[in-house]
Amino acid sequence: MGKRRFSGLEVTLMVMFSLMSVTAVALIILFVTGEPGSIKDESTEVFVPECPRIPLAERVDCYPDAGASKLGCEQRGCCWSPMDERNVPWCFFPTNHGYTVESTEQPNPYVLKAHLKRMASPSLFGADLQELSLHAEMQSNRRLRFKIYDAHRQRFEVPHEHVSSLNSHPSSPISHTLEITHKPFGLTVHRKENKKVLFDTRVAPLVFADQYLQLSAKLPSHNIYGLGEHVHRQYRHDTNWKTWPIFTRDAFPNGGTHNLYGHYPFFLCLEDESGKSFGVFLMNSNAMEVTLQPAPAITYRTIGGVLDFYILFGDTPEQVVQEFLELIGRPVIPPYWSLGFQLSRWDYGSLSEVKKTVERNRAVDLPYDIQYTDIDYMEDKKDFTYDKVKFSELPQFADYLHEKGQRYILILDPAIATSRRVGNAPYDSYDRGTEKNAWVTESDGKTPLLGEVWPGETVFPDYTSQSCIDWWVDEYERFSREIKHDALWIDMNEVANFKKGSTKGCADNKLNYPPYTPKILDEVMYSKTLCMDAKQAWGDHYDVHSLYGYSMVLATEKALQRVFGGNRTLMLTRSSFPGVGKYSGHWLGDNAANWNDIKWAIPGMLEFGLFGVPYIGADICGFFDNSSEELCRRWMQVGAFYPFSRNHNAQGFKPQDPAAYGPSSTLVESSKHYLRIRYTLLPYLYTLFFKAHTTGETVVRPIMHEFYSDSATWAVDRQFLWGKHLLITPVLDPGMETVRAYIPDAVWYDFETMEKLADRRQHVTMHLPAEKLGLHIRGGAVLPTQKPNVTTTFSRRNPMGLIVALDDNKQAAGELFWDDGDSRETVRTGSYIHYKFTVVYGVLTMQVTHAGYRDPNSLKFEDIVIFGVPHPPMFVSVTHVSSDTHENSTTMVPHSSIAHDEAKKVLSLRGLSLTLGETYLVQWELVQGEYQRFDCHPEEHADEAKCKARGCIWEPSNIERVPWCFYPKDYGYDVTTIEETDSGITLEVARSRKYRSSGRPQSPDIDTLHVDIRYHRSDMLQFKIWDPATDRYEVPVPLSLPSVPETDSNKRLYRVLVTNNPFGIQVIRKSTGTKIWDSSVPGFTFSDMFIQVSTRLSSEFVFGFGETEHPTYKHDLNYHTWGMFSKDQPPGYKMNCYGVHPFYMGLEPSADAHGVLLLNSNAMDVTFQPTPALTYRTVGGILDFYLVLGPTPEMVVQEYTELIGRPVLPAYWALGFQLCRYGYANDQEIADLYRDMRAAGVPYDVQYADIDYMDRQLNFKLDPEFSGLPALVDDMRKEGMRFIFILDPAISGNETSYPAFDRGLEADVFIKWPKNIKDEIVWGKVWPDYPDVVVDDDLDWDTQVQRFRAHTAFPDFFRNVTAMWWHQEIKDFYDMMKFDGLWIDMNEPASFVHGTVGETCLGDPLLENPPYMPPLESKHRGLNHKTLCMNSEQILSDGKRVRHYDVHSLYGWSHTKPTYDALLNVTDKRGIVVTRSTFPSSGKWAGHWLGDNSAVWDHLFKSIIGMMEFSLFGVPYTGADICGFFDKAEYEMCLRWMQLGAFYPYSRNHNGKNNRRQDPVSWNSTFAEASRDVLNIRYTLLPYLYTLMYEAHTKGSTVIRPLLHEFVSDRTTWDIYRQFLWGPALLITPALEQGARTVDGYVPDARWYDFHTARDVGVRGQMVSMPAPMDHINLHIRGGYILPWQNPENNTYYSRQNPLGLLVALSDNRTAQGSFFWDDGEGIDTVERGEYLLASLTAEPNSLSCNITHNELLEADLLTLGVVKVWGAGPVPITEASLTDGGGRLYPLTPQHNLDTQELIINATALSFAVDQPWTITWGTGV
Repeated sequence: MGKRRFSGLEVTLMVMFSLMSVTAVALIILFVTGEPGSIKDESTEVFVPECPRIPLAERVDCYPDAGASKLGCEQRGCCWSPMDERNVPWCFFPTNHGYTVESTEQPNPYVLKAHLKRMASPSLFGADLQELSLHAEMQSNRRLRFKIYDAHRQRFEVPHEHVSSLNSHPSSPISHTLEITHKPFGLTVHRKENKKVLFDTRVAPLVFADQYLQLSAKLPSHNIYGLGEHVHRQYRHDTNWKTWPIFTRDAFPNGGTHNLYGHYPFFLCLEDESGKSFGVFLMNSNAMEVTLQPAPAITYRTIGGVLDFYILFGDTPEQVVQEFLELIGRPVIPPYWSLGFQLSRWDYGSLSEVKKTVERNRAVDLPYDIQYTDIDYMEDKKDFTYDKVKFSELPQFADYLHEKGQRYILILDPAIATSRRVGNAPYDSYDRGTEKNAWVTESDGKTPLLGEVWPGETVFPDYTSQSCIDWWVDEYERFSREIKHDALWIDMNEVANFKKGSTKGCADNKLNYPPYTPKILDEVMYSKTLCMDAKQAWGDHYDVHSLYGYSMVLATEKALQRVFGGNRTLMLTRSSFPGVGKYSGHWLGDNAANWNDIKWAIPGMLEFGLFGVPYIGADICGFFDNSSEELCRRWMQVGAFYPFSRNHNAQGFKPQDPAAYGPSSTLVESSKHYLRIRYTLLPYLYTLFFKAHTTGETVVRPIMHEFYSDSATWAVDRQFLWGKHLLITPVLDPGMETVRAYIPDAVWYDFETMEKLADRRQHVTMHLPAEKLGLHIRGGAVLPTQKPNVTTTFSRRNPMGLIVALDDNKQAAGELFWDDGDSRETVRTGSYIHYKFTVVYGVLTMQVTHAGYRDPNSLKFEDIVIFGVPHPPMFVSVTHVSSDTHENSTTMVPHSSIAHDEAKKVLSLRGLSLTLGETYLVQWELVQGEYQRFDCHPEEHADEAKCKARGCIWEPSNIERVPWCFYPKDYGYDVTTIEETDSGITLEVARSRKYRSSGRPQSPDIDTLHVDIRYHRSDMLQFKIWDPATDRYEVPVPLSLPSVPETDSNKRLYRVLVTNNPFGIQVIRKSTGTKIWDSSVPGFTFSDMFIQVSTRLSSEFVFGFGETEHPTYKHDLNYHTWGMFSKDQPPGYKMNCYGVHPFYMGLEPSADAHGVLLLNSNAMDVTFQPTPALTYRTVGGILDFYLVLGPTPEMVVQEYTELIGRPVLPAYWALGFQLCRYGYANDQEIADLYRDMRAAGVPYDVQYADIDYMDRQLNFKLDPEFSGLPALVDDMRKEGMRFIFILDPAISGNETSYPAFDRGLEADVFIKWPKNIKDEIVWGKVWPDYPDVVVDDDLDWDTQVQRFRAHTAFPDFFRNVTAMWWHQEIKDFYDMMKFDGLWIDMNEPASFVHGTVGETCLGDPLLENPPYMPPLESKHRGLNHKTLCMNSEQILSDGKRVRHYDVHSLYGWSHTKPTYDALLNVTDKRGIVVTRSTFPSSGKWAGHWLGDNSAVWDHLFKSIIGMMEFSLFGVPYTGADICGFFDKAEYEMCLRWMQLGAFYPYSRNHNGKNNRRQDPVSWNSTFAEASRDVLNIRYTLLPYLYTLMYEAHTKGSTVIRPLLHEFVSDRTTWDIYRQFLWGPALLITPALEQGARTVDGYVPDARWYDFHTARDVGVRGQMVSMPAPMDHINLHIRGGYILPWQNPENNTYYSRQNPLGLLVALSDNRTAQGSFFWDDGEGIDTVERGEYLLASLTAEPNSLSCNITHNELLEADLLTLGVVKVWGAGPVPITEASLTDGGGRLYPLTPQHNLDTQELIINATALSFAVDQPWTITWGTGV
């Protein structure tokens, strides 16, 4: 059969069927697989959205596109709930959309990775990605990055030039900041300090489709700022459902919500009044929109790329900006001339018209630096050409401007014409670009895309292509040779195109028509730009469109570098992206001449400050439309304070340059006025740009950034600041001459009137007439200025000046940065001058901190104006601080150069001629301002008659505490003769007879005095003032003075001046010119029983003087007086206590430190006053001052202890924990306590017995109830324990047989009356009881003393015979009962009767009640209150007889050395002496406890102050009675005190009789365990503490160390006294308040590790809220230090046998250093005999080395090396380690590396390696 033939119809049907089949199969495949990397919901089940009741404010829109309906919503699997308003989404996301976390991975503590899988649910726009990856990392302590991206396919990511170059420096684990929720996936970002949630994406599901990415986050506050570029009518965002598109666009900034020129997906959120803030940056350049809603929450919708978020944390808004700019690149410093005023317009028409504009503005002397030409200068608007007809002389135009010091800037657009030039000449720029393939192409990647811009048909350079960059640089270089100019303005680079997409239109594809288009202007992706499928080197234009301007900026920067070389030049761009500010400035686009645009410019500027583009401004007077005179005038006023200050307008509108309004118009005058102010302040503005460039600070600043704690500032956006200090308040409404302005909470001065505002922290109505703008300087500012001129070229040649605006504390500070104004990289090369200005108490320090540039104009600071000076100065001096070895020079400013306006309180100093680049001090001494008064009647009950009787001035004051009776300014002594030598100055001074006597007839004035000033060392001098005619008492305390003075003035740190009329001594620190001592003030008095001298202080920061309870470490200078006279007086406010220490340390404005000792032991007081000044008053002796000059606080103490004697090195066991109680009933009670402490495992080394052990409180006599004590002591000592007994000085004289008294009487050791009065003992009464009495404790105290207390005699310990007697008594006692240390008490000396038994003192009654009585406790009872009669006689070791009146405060000092000597002799061990009464140099022999404190909370923090003061005094072995001596301790307080006391150098729990026990085992097991744990930490660190004690003993270093000693440049530390350091490396932050479970602690600027976790805390230079549960004390180890340690045991006998561990805390650069001292722990003079080991320890990034500095340690005391802990070892796993000894032998070790904490542990215990030899441990990855 033949083949069947098909009909035509059949064939047609068959073909159609085949085609339909192919199509069907394709559709099925597409349905099953989706697009590559995308899915559809494969579930056959119907999706049911879970729609719980979601608050309206938290609904996240599931239908952001148009046409939402119930059906459409349900098809998306979302929730539908219509409302009566459209703002709230009717269609919103359910809770079962999104992704789940399938797995997580944490390769190191700082990185978290996760794999995400999409939950089965309908799609919004299709092509959802099924699998995603999350990569999150803590890049630094303040920056978290998380990126969500396609798990399988590379998507477009922004190739950011700066961000890609950053390295991560993490130190805080990511788990502290970021948490992941698994189903549905969500991220929660916390502030790690307080766990506050900042960014919570759980509010809505993640959507990640190929062309639709959405992420929402709930925010903690409505204070949201940023996002751009748009016109935001207010700075703080409206969160009421506002949507802002972000996609670069050439559009008019007319107040709509549409997208503008730049692309900024960054916002800052202020959390609350604390100032804590954070920023969020989405690194994504695709078209997007951001919706803000009332939750508050934010939703990002972007149509490409990845979700690459950076979260930036700050404690203030400014810190957030600084962090953001560190990420994207800090701004360039513009050339100085670019800060001048600028003129421009589009279409001048011709160059002659440009010149007319220039000339008319020159003619009115308008400050004016820069002239622009817009595209009208070009030939047919073609780049790289100029109009040779209308602008024929353009090649010479720059020279024309330069002749008058002006500059020329021209414009270039990116679009390049395709047409030929005039006359059909080739357009070479286009031809060369075509040849280089420089253009953006169509989707084929080959054909240049054609569009239309100003010159007609154009191509568009692809600045992401290297060939294009090369072309652009070359064309610009060619053009620059043709047309000379100074800088470049680039425009139209969004990129703008007058055609939609191209001349051909755009293809219908998913790039040009994506599934979702954000709400951009016109809602067409390629509207007024290029087709989205156009191709560039970086990718599709769809992805890189918003990077066009950014890439053009990068290319233009290369072009500018080629053309201008080393000159900085300027770039100005319209389109921008984060990071542009690193190279360019920006203007706010094509605004219009209306009152809205003048207002909206301020939020715009503030936002670009956030975005890192501080060189910002709006077109002054408006670009479009004609500007009225009023509008332009007001705009010129505010525009004078735009960083970029340019008047620019458009084609076809009236000229609006200032002179166009008439040469004598109000506009011209007002413009000139404020531009002159601008030019005056350009040094300040330029310095702000330096700060922006180096630290990221903002230039134009929202008020909220400075006053964030004031919620009224959060929405202020009609005012702004320059930096911190200049407040600008413009008029922004028509017809207004008043403005409602906010005055923040500070002192403010009107810039123009210089008057202080009366208002603060409130809105005011500010009167601003037509010619005025509000301009105010903040108190606390020092603003550098320069005399203005018409251009910066000329103004930079003018004299400079300073405006000082004093704050509430009469202080101010500022900076100046100065370079040549034009060269590139001056900061990097150091070619600049930097000044730091500070004003403290009438001294302006102009400190040069960097001097790498010399200005060719030999500039001088001529005028200084100080606002807020209430009185005219008596004088003004200028000290030139020499930078080399030459001495400083001080000159007085002539009165003709000084002007004071009393009404305005303004001091003006003219014609100073201070050379720029040199350091100066300018000091003004106010005329008898009330704080300048020195009290002439310090006694009570002053009145006018008494005052004038002393020759003083009586003038009542309304200021509290200001003296009404004060000295005339020339009251005192006059210099009669003076002789100066290389080693010092000697002079005679005579009392001025102009005034009456000092007013105390019983204390006759001494008319002639001798003064001796001695230059002992380069850092120490002495001045001594005495009566040459009388042998007056001098303190017999030996000091260590050099045998040879320092005669080389070049080596001395100080210079001494002597002033006359009145006589005074000035000691000046040569390096800064600071006067650290200045007694050239009135009131110096020297009479027989009253001596007074005052000195000005260098600052308000004074520390020291004691012993008394001070409520703060830094003294309060508001007229506080502190008495000093040793007394048995428990601590109390302004009560003189046990010791006397007339020594203080002062901090200077420069942060240098000095110390001053008055060597005088008579009763005295010191008065502080706010001048600042200090007055000493003493009732006898002479004036003998010693000054040490540091210059660091630690060096002050070292120099002071070198003078008075280095501290004793306590026995090692004395660093263990100690227990004592006044009130043990018998020895069994002590035995039980010891047993219980051992059973509880509480470390414990020393047990005490108070006077209970004595029979009737007699020294050296054992009570029968304690008969078993000797045997108990022996048993405890066998187990490594030590015992200390108390001894009081008073010896009973009522015993029939009492060897101590009998032998003392025989040796005549007791204090007696002077023989000419009565040769008998001066009897007192103390603790010893009469024999055979039964004490009735129910009687009152005085009756008990009278009836039961025996007569006691007081040994005179000055005498050698007394020391011998005391030694023998101690020896006999030791033979009866062993002890290891001695505790000497009651040695002020204390007596329970006043003066003597019977309380009648013989001799001169003036000694008991002198003519002047310092404000001592119970001063009305006389000096003999609770002590001996002042007329008692003592005999010095040289036989000289002295009155107890003079040496009373030396009694404890004299008692200490004989006790120490006896202890060493009888025990043959070092031991320890603890004394209650001290004087300078007591620390050579003893430690000290802070006396009989009380069980009250405030005594915890006051103990820290006391310890820090005794550190200054050279007594490092100190501490307070833990849990308090008096009163009943309470559980929580005692536990907190145990935690604190565990870090006292002298750590003893001690309480008083009749109170409950408070030792660790007296409470409960929880208390005992907490005590054990914290004491185990102490014992662990005892090798470090012992090393610190060694350094104190050999170098004078402090052990308990104030933070300011280590961080003196951080002034925050100057006020800290609730924290302290052990040495430089251990920071202790105790809980000190009842109920506290957190504690606010300051973390200084260093790397710190949490001692408990080994983690880097990741915080520095700020206060931190630290957790403080009841069982926890916050301890931190400072990076860069190595601490020796040992495992703890029950006592040090056993702990000392453990191997030596080392804790290596690495610094930021992964290095550390430390030392280790070791001896036998108790040998006498082991250091002096060299019997010790000293090792130096050094850590590098991968090694730890030990070098032996000294080794004569006995073999029995050798240690072996144990565990080495390295903190901060890094996140890279360390797998191998080894030890190499000094001989090169290698010992393998096994490291343990915790990647979470970054702690590396290397255990060398098994090696039994002795540490008395050099060794090195190395570690590494093994790779």
